[in-house]
Amino acid sequence: MDVYRSLGKIPQLPGSIVTIGTFDGCHRGHQEIIKKVNSIAESLKKQSVLITFDPHPRHILQRGYKLPILMHINKKLEILETCHLDVVVVIPFNKEFSQIKADTFLNEIVVKQFKPSWVIVGYDHHFGFEREGSPKFLTQYGKEYGFDVDVVDPITDENVIISSTHIRGLIKQGYVRRASFELGWVFGFEANVIHGAGRGKSLGFPTANFIPEEKNQLVPANGVYFIRGRINGNNLYGMCNLGVRPTFDETDFVMEVHFFDLESNNIYGKKITVEFLERIRDEKKFSNPEELINQLNKDKQNCITLMRKYN
Repeated sequence: MDVYRSLGKIPQLPGSIVTIGTFDGCHRGHQEIIKKVNSIAESLKKQSVLITFDPHPRHILQRGYKLPILMHINKKLEILETCHLDVVVVIPFNKEFSQIKADTFLNEIVVKQFKPSWVIVGYDHHFGFEREGSPKFLTQYGKEYGFDVDVVDPITDENVIISSTHIRGLIKQGYVRRASFELGWVFGFEANVIHGAGRGKSLGFPTANFIPEEKNQLVPANGVYFIRGRINGNNLYGMCNLGVRPTFDETDFVMEVHFFDLESNNIYGKKITVEFLERIRDEKKFSNPEELINQLNKDKQNCITLMRKYN
Protein backbone atom coordinates (compact mmCIF):
# COMPACT_ATOMS: atom_id res chain seq x y z
CA MET A 1 0.00 0.00 0.00
CA ASP A 2 1.44 3.34 -1.07
CA VAL A 3 0.63 6.29 1.19
CA TYR A 4 0.70 9.89 -0.04
CA ARG A 5 0.35 12.87 2.28
CA SER A 6 0.72 15.50 -0.43
CA LEU A 7 -1.42 15.80 -3.55
CA GLY A 8 1.58 17.03 -5.52
CA LYS A 9 3.42 13.73 -5.10
CA ILE A 10 0.70 11.40 -6.35
CA PRO A 11 1.37 9.76 -9.72
CA GLN A 12 -1.31 9.80 -12.39
CA LEU A 13 -3.56 6.77 -11.86
CA PRO A 14 -6.15 6.84 -14.68
CA GLY A 15 -9.12 4.55 -14.33
CA SER A 16 -8.68 4.14 -10.57
CA ILE A 17 -11.46 2.87 -8.34
CA VAL A 18 -11.77 5.60 -5.70
CA THR A 19 -13.47 5.95 -2.35
CA ILE A 20 -13.56 9.09 -0.22
CA GLY A 21 -14.23 9.59 3.48
CA THR A 22 -12.97 10.34 6.95
CA PHE A 23 -13.07 6.64 7.91
CA ASP A 24 -12.73 7.26 11.65
CA GLY A 25 -12.58 3.78 13.13
CA CYS A 26 -12.28 1.96 9.80
CA HIS A 27 -15.24 -0.05 11.10
CA ARG A 28 -17.11 -2.90 9.44
CA GLY A 29 -19.27 -0.48 7.45
CA HIS A 30 -16.16 1.19 6.08
CA GLN A 31 -14.63 -2.20 5.40
CA GLU A 32 -17.63 -3.13 3.26
CA ILE A 33 -16.99 -0.06 1.11
CA ILE A 34 -13.32 -0.98 0.76
CA LYS A 35 -14.20 -4.56 -0.21
CA LYS A 36 -16.35 -3.17 -3.02
CA VAL A 37 -13.52 -0.90 -4.16
CA ASN A 38 -11.04 -3.78 -4.20
CA SER A 39 -13.46 -6.11 -5.96
CA ILE A 40 -14.08 -3.70 -8.84
CA ALA A 41 -10.39 -2.76 -9.03
CA GLU A 42 -9.41 -6.41 -9.30
CA SER A 43 -11.98 -7.16 -11.98
CA LEU A 44 -10.92 -4.14 -14.06
CA LYS A 45 -7.21 -4.54 -13.25
CA LYS A 46 -7.05 -0.96 -11.97
CA GLN A 47 -5.69 0.69 -8.82
CA SER A 48 -7.80 0.86 -5.65
CA VAL A 49 -7.54 4.30 -4.05
CA LEU A 50 -8.82 5.60 -0.72
CA ILE A 51 -8.85 9.34 -0.02
CA THR A 52 -9.07 10.41 3.61
CA PHE A 53 -8.33 13.47 5.73
CA ASP A 54 -6.21 14.45 8.72
CA PRO A 55 -7.01 15.98 11.12
CA HIS A 56 -10.65 14.94 11.44
CA PRO A 57 -12.67 17.59 9.53
CA ARG A 58 -14.85 18.31 12.56
CA HIS A 59 -11.77 19.45 14.48
CA ILE A 60 -11.47 22.29 11.97
CA LEU A 61 -15.14 22.97 11.31
CA GLN A 62 -16.41 22.97 14.90
CA ARG A 63 -14.68 25.70 16.85
CA GLY A 64 -14.37 25.17 20.57
CA TYR A 65 -15.21 21.46 20.42
CA LYS A 66 -12.79 18.68 19.66
CA LEU A 67 -14.68 15.52 18.78
CA PRO A 68 -13.14 12.54 20.62
CA ILE A 69 -12.05 10.26 17.78
CA LEU A 70 -11.59 6.52 17.49
CA MET A 71 -8.08 6.48 16.09
CA HIS A 72 -4.85 8.35 15.43
CA ILE A 73 -3.94 8.67 11.74
CA ASN A 74 -1.17 6.08 12.25
CA LYS A 75 -3.70 3.56 13.56
CA LYS A 76 -5.95 4.32 10.61
CA LEU A 77 -3.13 3.57 8.19
CA GLU A 78 -2.30 0.39 10.13
CA ILE A 79 -5.87 -0.89 9.73
CA LEU A 80 -6.07 0.21 6.09
CA GLU A 81 -2.86 -1.72 5.39
CA THR A 82 -4.76 -4.91 6.26
CA CYS A 83 -7.48 -4.02 3.73
CA HIS A 84 -5.19 -4.58 0.71
CA LEU A 85 -5.67 -1.16 -0.89
CA ASP A 86 -3.17 -0.03 -3.51
CA VAL A 87 -3.07 3.66 -2.62
CA VAL A 88 -4.12 5.78 0.36
CA VAL A 89 -4.10 9.56 0.08
CA VAL A 90 -4.13 11.56 3.33
CA ILE A 91 -5.22 15.11 2.55
CA PRO A 92 -4.22 17.70 5.19
CA PHE A 93 -7.55 19.18 6.27
CA ASN A 94 -7.38 22.86 7.20
CA LYS A 95 -9.56 25.96 7.11
CA GLU A 96 -8.61 26.72 3.51
CA PHE A 97 -9.41 23.20 2.34
CA SER A 98 -12.75 23.29 4.18
CA GLN A 99 -13.86 26.15 1.90
CA ILE A 100 -13.52 24.12 -1.31
CA LYS A 101 -16.85 23.50 -3.00
CA ALA A 102 -17.92 19.95 -3.79
CA ASP A 103 -17.62 20.30 -7.58
CA THR A 104 -14.17 21.91 -7.27
CA PHE A 105 -12.99 19.05 -5.05
CA LEU A 106 -14.21 16.48 -7.55
CA ASN A 107 -12.82 18.29 -10.57
CA GLU A 108 -9.45 19.45 -9.22
CA ILE A 109 -8.57 16.44 -7.08
CA VAL A 110 -10.60 13.34 -7.87
CA VAL A 111 -11.03 13.68 -11.65
CA LYS A 112 -7.82 15.55 -12.47
CA GLN A 113 -5.60 13.27 -10.38
CA PHE A 114 -7.21 9.86 -10.80
CA LYS A 115 -9.59 10.03 -13.77
CA PRO A 116 -11.64 7.38 -11.93
CA SER A 117 -13.72 4.76 -13.67
CA TRP A 118 -15.69 4.23 -10.45
CA VAL A 119 -16.22 6.20 -7.24
CA ILE A 120 -17.58 4.19 -4.30
CA VAL A 121 -19.01 5.93 -1.22
CA GLY A 122 -21.13 5.14 1.81
CA TYR A 123 -24.83 5.91 1.92
CA ASP A 124 -24.31 8.90 4.26
CA HIS A 125 -21.18 10.41 2.72
CA HIS A 126 -21.06 14.19 2.25
CA PHE A 127 -18.18 16.36 1.13
CA GLY A 128 -17.28 19.87 0.06
CA PHE A 129 -18.10 23.26 1.54
CA GLU A 130 -21.14 23.05 3.83
CA ARG A 131 -21.41 19.33 2.97
CA GLU A 132 -23.06 20.14 -0.35
CA GLY A 133 -21.68 17.01 -1.98
CA SER A 134 -23.91 13.97 -1.48
CA PRO A 135 -24.27 10.52 -3.10
CA LYS A 136 -26.94 12.00 -5.39
CA PHE A 137 -24.68 14.95 -6.28
CA LEU A 138 -21.82 12.54 -6.95
CA THR A 139 -23.94 10.34 -9.21
CA GLN A 140 -25.01 13.32 -11.33
CA TYR A 141 -21.42 14.55 -11.53
CA GLY A 142 -20.23 11.09 -12.56
CA LYS A 143 -22.61 11.04 -15.52
CA GLU A 144 -21.12 14.32 -16.71
CA TYR A 145 -17.47 13.35 -16.22
CA GLY A 146 -17.61 9.72 -17.25
CA PHE A 147 -17.32 7.65 -14.09
CA ASP A 148 -19.75 5.27 -12.44
CA VAL A 149 -20.88 5.67 -8.84
CA ASP A 150 -21.85 2.97 -6.36
CA VAL A 151 -23.43 3.90 -3.04
CA VAL A 152 -22.89 1.20 -0.41
CA ASP A 153 -25.76 0.47 1.96
CA PRO A 154 -25.18 0.52 5.73
CA ILE A 155 -24.16 -2.56 7.69
CA THR A 156 -26.34 -3.32 10.71
CA ASP A 157 -25.76 -5.20 13.94
CA GLU A 158 -28.89 -6.21 15.88
CA ASN A 159 -30.89 -3.79 13.71
CA VAL A 160 -28.58 -0.87 14.57
CA ILE A 161 -26.53 0.78 11.82
CA ILE A 162 -22.81 0.42 12.44
CA SER A 163 -21.35 3.92 12.38
CA SER A 164 -18.49 5.83 13.94
CA THR A 165 -21.00 7.78 16.03
CA HIS A 166 -22.66 4.63 17.37
CA ILE A 167 -19.31 3.03 18.19
CA ARG A 168 -18.16 6.15 20.04
CA GLY A 169 -21.31 5.89 22.13
CA LEU A 170 -20.58 2.27 23.00
CA ILE A 171 -17.04 3.10 24.09
CA LYS A 172 -18.16 6.08 26.16
CA GLN A 173 -20.41 3.67 28.06
CA GLY A 174 -17.65 1.10 28.51
CA TYR A 175 -19.02 -1.48 26.07
CA VAL A 176 -15.58 -2.12 24.60
CA ARG A 177 -16.19 -5.72 23.56
CA ARG A 178 -19.26 -4.73 21.56
CA ALA A 179 -17.41 -1.77 20.06
CA SER A 180 -14.55 -4.02 18.95
CA PHE A 181 -17.01 -6.37 17.26
CA GLU A 182 -18.50 -3.48 15.27
CA LEU A 183 -15.05 -2.09 14.48
CA GLY A 184 -13.75 -5.42 13.25
CA TRP A 185 -10.58 -4.94 15.31
CA VAL A 186 -9.83 -4.69 19.03
CA PHE A 187 -10.32 -1.12 20.19
CA GLY A 188 -7.17 0.41 21.60
CA PHE A 189 -4.53 3.01 20.96
CA GLU A 190 -0.85 3.85 21.21
CA ALA A 191 0.17 5.75 24.31
CA ASN A 192 3.19 7.26 26.00
CA VAL A 193 4.16 6.06 29.48
CA ILE A 194 4.55 8.88 32.00
CA HIS A 195 5.53 9.10 35.66
CA GLY A 196 2.73 8.69 38.18
CA ALA A 197 2.45 8.93 41.95
CA GLY A 198 3.77 5.40 42.49
CA ARG A 199 0.71 4.45 44.52
CA GLY A 200 0.15 1.19 42.64
CA LYS A 201 3.58 -0.09 43.63
CA SER A 202 2.84 0.52 47.31
CA LEU A 203 -0.32 -1.60 46.91
CA GLY A 204 1.57 -4.48 45.31
CA PHE A 205 0.25 -3.66 41.84
CA PRO A 206 2.85 -1.47 40.11
CA THR A 207 1.25 0.49 37.30
CA ALA A 208 2.36 2.50 34.31
CA ASN A 209 0.51 5.75 33.84
CA PHE A 210 -0.07 6.64 30.21
CA ILE A 211 -1.50 9.28 27.91
CA PRO A 212 -2.78 8.53 24.38
CA GLU A 213 -0.63 9.52 21.42
CA GLU A 214 -3.73 11.10 19.83
CA LYS A 215 -4.61 14.17 21.89
CA ASN A 216 -8.29 13.87 20.94
CA GLN A 217 -8.41 10.12 21.52
CA LEU A 218 -11.72 8.73 22.74
CA VAL A 219 -11.21 6.65 25.90
CA PRO A 220 -13.67 4.23 27.50
CA ALA A 221 -15.87 5.01 30.49
CA ASN A 222 -14.22 5.06 33.91
CA GLY A 223 -13.67 1.60 35.32
CA VAL A 224 -11.39 -1.43 35.36
CA TYR A 225 -10.63 -3.27 32.10
CA PHE A 226 -8.92 -6.47 31.04
CA ILE A 227 -6.38 -5.35 28.45
CA ARG A 228 -3.71 -6.58 26.10
CA GLY A 229 -0.65 -4.43 25.68
CA ARG A 230 2.37 -4.30 23.42
CA ILE A 231 5.74 -3.11 24.67
CA ASN A 232 8.88 -3.35 22.55
CA GLY A 233 7.09 -5.80 20.25
CA ASN A 234 6.00 -8.10 23.10
CA ASN A 235 2.34 -8.85 23.86
CA LEU A 236 1.37 -8.73 27.53
CA TYR A 237 -1.95 -9.01 29.33
CA GLY A 238 -2.94 -6.85 32.23
CA MET A 239 -5.63 -4.75 33.82
CA CYS A 240 -6.20 -1.08 33.36
CA ASN A 241 -7.89 1.48 35.55
CA LEU A 242 -9.44 4.61 34.11
CA GLY A 243 -10.69 7.12 36.63
CA VAL A 244 -9.94 9.38 39.57
CA ARG A 245 -8.90 6.84 42.28
CA PRO A 246 -11.75 7.76 44.66
CA THR A 247 -10.40 5.58 47.50
CA PHE A 248 -7.66 8.18 47.94
CA ASP A 249 -10.01 11.16 47.45
CA GLU A 250 -8.26 12.21 44.27
CA THR A 251 -10.00 14.13 41.49
CA ASP A 252 -7.57 14.12 38.55
CA PHE A 253 -8.39 11.66 35.77
CA VAL A 254 -5.70 8.99 35.46
CA MET A 255 -5.08 6.15 33.01
CA GLU A 256 -2.90 3.41 34.46
CA VAL A 257 -2.14 -0.18 33.54
CA HIS A 258 -0.75 -3.11 35.53
CA PHE A 259 0.92 -5.70 33.31
CA PHE A 260 0.95 -9.25 34.68
CA ASP A 261 4.29 -10.53 33.34
CA LEU A 262 6.35 -7.41 32.85
CA GLU A 263 9.99 -8.27 33.57
CA SER A 264 11.00 -4.66 34.19
CA ASN A 265 8.83 -1.80 35.39
CA ASN A 266 11.26 0.70 33.89
CA ILE A 267 9.17 1.62 30.87
CA TYR A 268 8.85 5.35 31.48
CA GLY A 269 9.02 7.33 28.27
CA LYS A 270 8.29 4.31 26.11
CA LYS A 271 5.44 3.87 23.67
CA ILE A 272 2.93 1.15 24.46
CA THR A 273 -0.24 -0.10 22.82
CA VAL A 274 -3.26 -0.70 25.04
CA GLU A 275 -6.16 -2.79 23.69
CA PHE A 276 -9.34 -2.89 25.75
CA LEU A 277 -10.59 -6.49 25.65
CA GLU A 278 -13.33 -6.52 28.29
CA ARG A 279 -14.75 -4.33 31.03
CA ILE A 280 -14.33 -5.88 34.49
CA ARG A 281 -16.17 -3.48 36.78
CA ASP A 282 -17.04 0.11 37.58
CA GLU A 283 -14.66 2.34 39.47
CA LYS A 284 -15.46 2.17 43.17
CA LYS A 285 -14.52 3.96 46.39
CA PHE A 286 -13.21 1.53 49.02
CA SER A 287 -13.15 2.09 52.77
CA ASN A 288 -9.41 1.55 53.08
CA PRO A 289 -6.37 0.44 51.03
CA GLU A 290 -6.65 -3.15 52.29
CA GLU A 291 -10.16 -3.46 50.89
CA LEU A 292 -8.90 -2.09 47.58
CA ILE A 293 -6.02 -4.62 47.52
CA ASN A 294 -8.47 -7.48 48.08
CA GLN A 295 -10.57 -6.26 45.15
CA LEU A 296 -7.51 -5.86 42.93
CA ASN A 297 -6.55 -9.48 43.62
CA LYS A 298 -10.06 -10.55 42.59
CA ASP A 299 -9.83 -8.40 39.47
CA LYS A 300 -6.51 -10.00 38.55
CA GLN A 301 -7.90 -13.51 38.95
CA ASN A 302 -10.88 -12.54 36.81
CA CYS A 303 -8.54 -11.28 34.10
CA ILE A 304 -6.34 -14.38 34.26
CA THR A 305 -9.44 -16.51 33.75
CA LEU A 306 -10.38 -14.39 30.72
CA MET A 307 -6.89 -14.81 29.26
CA ARG A 308 -7.75 -18.38 28.28
CA LYS A 309 -10.28 -16.96 25.83
CA TYR A 310 -7.67 -14.86 24.05
CA ASN A 311 -4.66 -17.21 24.00
